[in-house]
Amino acid sequence: MSHYTAFLFLSFSLLLYATDRSAVQGLSSDGLSLLSLKSAMDDGGAAFSDWNENDDTPCHWSGISCMNTSSSSSPRVVGIAVSGRNLSGYIPSELGSLVFLRRLNLHGNRLYGAVPDQLFNASSLHSIFLYGNNLSGPLPPSMCNLPRLQNVDLSNNSLSGPLPKELKNCRQLQRLILAGNNLSGEIPAGIFPALSNLVQLDVSSNSLNGSIPEDIGELKSLSGTLNLSYNHFSGKVPNSLGELPLTVSFDLRNNVLSGEIPQTGSFANQGPTAFLNNPLLCGFPLQKSCRSRSDVAPGSRDSSPEPGSNSPRKGLKPGLIILISVADAIGVAFIGLVIIYIYWKKKDSHNCSCTGKGKLGGNERRALCLFPCLSGNSGNDSEVESEKGVRSGGTSGGGGGGEGELVAIDKGFSFELDELLRASAYVLGKSGLGIVYKVVLGNGVPVAVRRLGEGGEQRYKEFVAEIQAIGRVKHPNVVKLRAYYWAPDEKLLISDFISNGNLASALKGKTGQPSSSLLWSTRLKIAKGTARGLAYLHECSPRKFVHGDIKPSNILLDNDFQPYISDFGLNRLITITGNNPSSSGGFIGGLPYLKSVQPEPINNYRAPEARVTGNRPTQKWDVYSFGVVLLELLTGKSPELSSPTTSTSTEVMDVVRWVRKAFEEEYPLSDMVDPMLLQEVHAKKEVLAAFHLALACTEGDPEVRPRMKTVSENLERIGT
Repeated sequence: MSHYTAFLFLSFSLLLYATDRSAVQGLSSDGLSLLSLKSAMDDGGAAFSDWNENDDTPCHWSGISCMNTSSSSSPRVVGIAVSGRNLSGYIPSELGSLVFLRRLNLHGNRLYGAVPDQLFNASSLHSIFLYGNNLSGPLPPSMCNLPRLQNVDLSNNSLSGPLPKELKNCRQLQRLILAGNNLSGEIPAGIFPALSNLVQLDVSSNSLNGSIPEDIGELKSLSGTLNLSYNHFSGKVPNSLGELPLTVSFDLRNNVLSGEIPQTGSFANQGPTAFLNNPLLCGFPLQKSCRSRSDVAPGSRDSSPEPGSNSPRKGLKPGLIILISVADAIGVAFIGLVIIYIYWKKKDSHNCSCTGKGKLGGNERRALCLFPCLSGNSGNDSEVESEKGVRSGGTSGGGGGGEGELVAIDKGFSFELDELLRASAYVLGKSGLGIVYKVVLGNGVPVAVRRLGEGGEQRYKEFVAEIQAIGRVKHPNVVKLRAYYWAPDEKLLISDFISNGNLASALKGKTGQPSSSLLWSTRLKIAKGTARGLAYLHECSPRKFVHGDIKPSNILLDNDFQPYISDFGLNRLITITGNNPSSSGGFIGGLPYLKSVQPEPINNYRAPEARVTGNRPTQKWDVYSFGVVLLELLTGKSPELSSPTTSTSTEVMDVVRWVRKAFEEEYPLSDMVDPMLLQEVHAKKEVLAAFHLALACTEGDPEVRPRMKTVSENLERIGT
């Protein structure tokens, strides 16, 4: 009986154990592995309140995404996105048992400890985002055992040690971002030839040393910025960098590189900022010549004597003395001629007009008494009195003392001052940069007239110099300035009228609803034209302008949807006039202007550094703003939008952050792109390429953003 009793007791115990296990094993194996992450948090998993062990599946838990697989009857976990929650804890090795896990996103927390080797047992992983934590230890060599690994971002942690030579096994890797760690040592040889798919490489702000490997030029898929800045790289800049694609920008700042910068291939597209703070570097584009000491004969000293020495100095050669004497004589003669010219101009001022009144751009225009007008002498008083009344109110004054002056910049553009001021007009728009009118001249040609303001009479020369610089800008995607009117109490700019409104209206329409007319081909055309015009302003215009206010309302469209950049240079002109152009009311001839203007909304197209008071505008501001405009063309969303976080709350974020989050968490393209574009299925690859370009333009660090010339060249390749 004792054996029988023991058998019954054992059977009963096994039954109780099986019953007890069934109560806790309703959760799938993936769910049990995920609970290890909850238990690894220092706060006891309070942030994972809906991760319940009594659930059958983890697929409805916050931050978890699942999908059905052919090898399993139930959905499997494919994504973990628990980012930006200020979580403190460690990464448990049990996550490596999630064999279908594709995306791991734990960035923006306070996770510590090493990245466990066992994590890379999750053989389906292709994207790992752990940046912005406090992870330590070495970069795990086993990471490259993953056959599908494409994206790794471990930046802004405390990782240390060398780059493992096993990186050459990451043959599918597209993005490797390790910036802001404590990595040290040399880059192992033979890594870069194996990374043929690498698109982005950023190892900046570490302690890497040694020379830059010569085989880095084999990264043929690289785009954007190759960032090796803020390390301890030494030796010469390898010539092979010139073999990288022409669209790649270098960032080699703050190293100890030496020698002459090569001048081949991609080096021709680099600016000086790419090489700053390398004291021993020389050559273009740095303002530091590479004069070799070998130019001086061995054993000889520099021919120039040291200060304070008694060594004899060579006298000037007789020929040089003669040249100097002749130059002095010519200079004295020139000054004398100028004085005589001014004297006769003042004497004969009664035969000319301070207004230069006549047909603008025509041959009938009378001589302009520039000197008397600038000095406040208006010449023959009776003549000036007879010309009053050209403007309503008969206000006198001029380029410093006379009546107003209408000046043609484009000599082929002909109309009269009276014709302009009496023409019918209506308001096109108003802002802090003035009021804009459409004016139809007598010959039926419409022009846009902008009223700048009333002040600045003491800065006439400065105003004219700025206007002339703007007038020299000639590009098919930039609005052409035709003429200007100057008087102490009135400043007008006359430019081409662009007939089809602006991009803001085209995107949203007058009712705020998306426009059905902007298909992908049209949007790409607008983006390409805008990029060309902006690149011209940056690189080829006489002043190399910074626009400073790129946004859809400043991109005008004609009837063929060809874009025109407007309003460049206006901030400087407003500063010169020293007056708020929309602060008062009245009439300019037939041009009414309003007594008050609504304040402009916050400009969400501006780069982060542009929102800091006192910062001077840079071309990289324009690059960022263009990137936001491109994202708006792609998504149809305004720069500021609300994103639902839970069923009861929303998170206000800008479109840049939203798109970056969408790419990290691999939203379907249909969730990101403007619904109006979904019908153009063939444009999927083009849209993706434009998305990546827009994200490069909107990088937080302005030095990492590409030049506008590079952006334009990349856009031109899309769709061709």
